[in-house]
Amino acid sequence: MTDQDRPETTEDGRYIIVRGRRWRATDPAIPEDVAAALRRALMAARRDVGTALRAGEDPAAARARVHAAKVALGERGTPWWEQTPEERRRRWERGLADR
Repeated sequence: MTDQDRPETTEDGRYIIVRGRRWRATDPAIPEDVAAALRRALMAARRDVGTALRAGEDPAAARARVHAAKVALGERGTPWWEQTPEERRRRWERGLADR
């Protein structure tokens, strides 16, 4: 991803700006290979939400996987800037184990 492709961020790097709205940024301490694996899990879970909805099924399990991936990436739950480096590492390791 080039710098042009990256979304605008707040000065402190804690949030990205998309269409004028702030969203919590992914934890920058996550190693890129781990972040990529977590993003793949997130995208698969999002696809499964859509599949369940189109099939008229309950998407609750897929939505739980979306939430778990977002927590592992640091985009939900306790803000990554309020966690110790060890807590941050445990968060993304749990996310990898749970996918």
